[in-house]
Amino acid sequence: MDIVYISSLQVETVIGIYDWEREVRQLVTLDLEMGTDIRQAALTEDIDSTLNYKSVCDRLIEFIQESEFLLVETMAEEIATLVMHEFNVPWLKLRLGKPNAISQAADVGVIIERGKRI
Repeated sequence: MDIVYISSLQVETVIGIYDWEREVRQLVTLDLEMGTDIRQAALTEDIDSTLNYKSVCDRLIEFIQESEFLLVETMAEEIATLVMHEFNVPWLKLRLGKPNAISQAADVGVIIERGKRI
C-alpha cells in the first residue's frame, strides 16, 4: 500500500462543549494518511489515476468550515467517513488537533485509524 498524506491542514470551525466555544471559530489542524495505490498514476502521470490531495483538502476545508461539532472525536469520525466514502480510501490514519484548547499545551486532540491496510 502506498500513502498519500496531508500534513498540518489548518481550518477554522465551531468546535467545543462550552458556551463560549459555540460563539467563536477555533482552529483545528489535521494530519491525514490515506492508503492508496499510486502505480497507475506514476506510469501515466495522469492526475485522474491517483488520490488527488488538493481535491481532498478542498473538500475537507469546505466540510470543516461548515460544520459545528461538540467533540473532536465526532469531527474525526465524520472526516474519516467522508474521506473513505467520497474518495474511495480503504484505510486512513487521522490526527485531529485543537491547538488552542489548553493554554499550557501546544496541542490536544485525537488520532484514529480506520479501515484495513491493503
